[in-house]
This record gives sequence, structure tokens and C-alpha cells, in this order.
Amino acid sequence: MAESTALLPSLEWVRVFEAAARLGSFTAAARELGLTQAAVSQRIRHLEERLGVSLFERQSRGVTLSLQGEAWLPHVQQALERLTHSADSLFAAPRTRLSLMASVSMIELWVVPRLAELQAVLPRRQLILSTMHRWPDYAQAEADLDIRFGEGDWPERVSHRLFGEALTPMATPALLARVDDWRRLPRIAVAGPRLGWREWDQQREERPGPMPVVRLDSMVQALRAAEAGAGVLLGSLPLCQAALEAGRLRRVSPETLPMVEGYWLTRRSAPPIGHELEHVLSALRPAKAVTDRGR
Repeated sequence: MAESTALLPSLEWVRVFEAAARLGSFTAAARELGLTQAAVSQRIRHLEERLGVSLFERQSRGVTLSLQGEAWLPHVQQALERLTHSADSLFAAPRTRLSLMASVSMIELWVVPRLAELQAVLPRRQLILSTMHRWPDYAQAEADLDIRFGEGDWPERVSHRLFGEALTPMATPALLARVDDWRRLPRIAVAGPRLGWREWDQQREERPGPMPVVRLDSMVQALRAAEAGAGVLLGSLPLCQAALEAGRLRRVSPETLPMVEGYWLTRRSAPPIGHELEHVLSALRPAKAVTDRGR
């Protein structure tokens, strides 16, 4: 062992050599490592004395790697990278999982656009997202957190309101340009617990409009159909906000159809993330109100 380690230099000297060789400057290496230029020069000199070779050629305008330095540099960089990776793998604090379940529309239209913010507030969590296809999925999955649509009263769950729901008709600008009155356009309906076109007509005290030409089982599917020009969607203002802001869809009426129900982040009675919960709520709540009150 003594013979094999006779030339093994200080790791600090090696780290300084790598920085100076990569940056091509003792001054730049000193700046990166938080050392003085004299300290860098001293460590390089000690390293050269230990190895018995000159790693740099000193010139009036700076330093360049010698042939021996060029040959050794890739081995040094590979060794430092492997050492760093192994330390991270073995000794870094492990990430703990946090599961979040929601409908496919909520996951795609609301949670995914906010993933970067969620990752920032959950630096030591692996976030597991899953989709609820049927109402019993919630109970069977027993997720740490889930997002539900309703009035916030679920047994054995603590509920935190995220935002309310309001619906309004919307369609593509190209589709609206074809007609003088948007009410003549085909309608797109969404299955599920939300109010629909019948309630819209009743609120407006108008005669029932045409039957929807297509009914889809999620808001995200209906949104994609509306963006493709299939008809007018009675869309969720919160979930369709990005499409409206981007101009892919346009509201055809200032009126809204508000709902008593809204979206809630729910958890089991014992909070799984303690003080992090408020940060999650902040990340998932809208920065500003995105629902209007009906007139």
C-alpha cells in the first residue's frame, strides 16, 4: 500500500490544478475557489514537487498546460467527477416521496404548469402524481395529498380551499369569425359534476340552445376539442386560463356561471409534510383571482 500511494498528492492540490487547467489561469482559479493567486500558485508548486514534473509552462502573459499536464487533466476530471457522484449517492439526504392525486384535467392544466414552483418548495421530496379516473380512486389510493372538486366536506380529510369554479362560453377566434352570433355555433359539453349548457340557458333566461354535438368526459379533453375548432365550450375559467391568455380561445360573453363547488387540496388528518404544507398551498393557489361572479 505504501508503494502504491507514494505519489498520491493532496486532494486540495488536485482540485486547484483542475480549476487552473480548466480555466487556463491561476487568477481565474483563485476567484472560483475563493483563494488568493499566491495560494493557488503555492498549491500547484507543491503538487509539481510531489509528482516530479512541471504541469504548467509559466509565461509572461499567463500559464499553459505542459504535455504532462494535458495528459493528466482528463484523468483528474474523471476521478473528481466520480468522487463527487459517489458522495452524493451515498451520503446525500434521501428524498422522501409525497403522493398527489387529482383528476386528469387538474393534473395537466393546473398542477403540471406549477411543477417547477412545487419542486422549489419541496427540495427533498420526490413528487408522485397520479390521476383519479373514478370517484372511488381517491379512497383506494390513499394519497398523501389530493385535489378534489366539491364543497370541502369529505370524511376523515382536512380540506384547504384552492379556488372556486366559474364557467363561461369560449371558442377559437377563427370559429367565431365565421358567424355573426356565437349562439349558432355547435356546443361542446363536459360530463361530470359541473353545471352545463342547460343551467347556462336558464341563467340567461333564454330558450334552450342546440344539443351539444359532442360530450367529453374531462375538461382537458373538451378544451382540446374547442382549441381544434370543434365548437363552443362552456369552459372552466381557472383551468382554461392559459388558453385564454395565449389567445387560443376567446370568451364570447362577459357573463359567467358560478358554482358553489370549488377545488380543494385535501390531506389525511396528520399532515404528511408539516410546515411545507403552506408552501404547497401557496404554489397551487392562483396568484390572482381567475373566476368572475355571475351577473
